[in-house]
Amino acid sequence: MKVAIVGGGPAGLYLSILLKLQDPARDITVHERDPEGSTYGWGVTYWQGLLDELHRHDPQSARAVDAASVRWSDGVAHVRGLTTRHHGDQGFGIGRHRLLRVLTDRARSLGVRLHHEHEITDVRALADGADLVVAADGVRSALRTRYADHFGTEVAVGRNCYIWLGTTKVFDAFTFAFTETDHGWIWAYGYGFSDTHSTCVIECPPETWTGLGLDRADASGGLALLEKLFADVLDGHPLIGRVQADGSAQWLNFRTLTNRTWHRGNLVLLGDAAHTTHYSIGAGTTLALEDSIALAAALRTHADLSAALARYEAERKRALLPAQSAARHSAQWYENLPRYIDLPPERMFALLGQRHSPLLPYVPPQLYYRLDRAAGRLDSLRRLKRWLGPRLARRVQSRSLERRD
Repeated sequence: MKVAIVGGGPAGLYLSILLKLQDPARDITVHERDPEGSTYGWGVTYWQGLLDELHRHDPQSARAVDAASVRWSDGVAHVRGLTTRHHGDQGFGIGRHRLLRVLTDRARSLGVRLHHEHEITDVRALADGADLVVAADGVRSALRTRYADHFGTEVAVGRNCYIWLGTTKVFDAFTFAFTETDHGWIWAYGYGFSDTHSTCVIECPPETWTGLGLDRADASGGLALLEKLFADVLDGHPLIGRVQADGSAQWLNFRTLTNRTWHRGNLVLLGDAAHTTHYSIGAGTTLALEDSIALAAALRTHADLSAALARYEAERKRALLPAQSAARHSAQWYENLPRYIDLPPERMFALLGQRHSPLLPYVPPQLYYRLDRAAGRLDSLRRLKRWLGPRLARRVQSRSLERRD
């Protein structure tokens, strides 16, 4: 089989590794538009479950990823000068550039051809006649866009504004900081990804963004203002951004992307080209790598390409449902921050940890907090919560679809 993978991000590279491990005779080429070693973003997060999966499928690259990662197990929230800390599951952070280096080196060692600075926007440009073309070229996938009507691509744009930054402040826990301004709330998520740097994502509603003048500030002016707003948690460290060609900062609104189908002939979507989930659940890289694992497994199981792609799509769509629900409710929690922000910090932080729940928007926050505490002690209440939550989520989703029709 000859495979052309368009996009040299984590999903495309890991798929090339898995396919070569399955059959070293496969002819696999990864086409990446950017120069080798260049990437956007700072650090990405993942949890133990993904690391276990990586060890099952390729222990060598898993050990390299593990060695390049930092760990934390605490979460910290700063609100109005008060701080609360919660001990939770161990999380991992790794620099995106380090992750790509690990996967690039592993793919190359297995005989995968890597073509950098080689942009593919049309499958017809792959004149060597690939049996399978994988669109792993991100949320703005050129290959998917060319056939958007076939794929049934839909994009929902989030309300809040956000910017993805780095900092030399190394957070020892996953850190949340909420700052009140004359124009509303603005908040940051921070987590370490190396011994020298952390990621810092800053988010706010549009009225705060415009009220603070962040929509008009140039990159340096905007960073200076944000450093002032979050001085307490940055401890004098700078924020580092990506400057646009016009000198502006890269503020965005999150785009939740879905597709009705994920394949067309021998072309299949992978990772962010197929789906996105809100960054506040920290699952984007994990879900993309899980796509790669599922696609490789389907190709191993089914000799018929059409059957393999159908199985991959069905399996991943089913597996994504909980993450998509969690991401939707997580984004809504932040969009409705005033509903929770006046709670005592420890209670607000507890409900921040429960933001994926489909029940939370429909129960008064103080009552939900008490019920959740009780459910943690009583098996019967915990079972009721698990039973009722998914049913309410499905009912809300079906009503939303009816209104859309």
